[in-house]
Amino acid sequence: MGSLIVRGVEDDVIARLKQQAAAHGRSTEAEHREILRRSLFGEADFEDLAKQMRALTAGRQHTPSEELLRAMRDER
Repeated sequence: MGSLIVRGVEDDVIARLKQQAAAHGRSTEAEHREILRRSLFGEADFEDLAKQMRALTAGRQHTPSEELLRAMRDER
């Protein structure tokens, strides 16, 4: 694998990267790699997908899954 050096990064960007890395339980370098990989290959993590789903279903009535499962079992 290759290496990449990024110079001239603003202090607030570095601070935010460190915070995000800590929140995900990764090193800053590992977080940077993950951000680059997702950005370049278009892969979203679970949190991103969940946020998108919440936005798509905002304002709709939601039925708890256990109720749906119970109804399906009763139909058999």
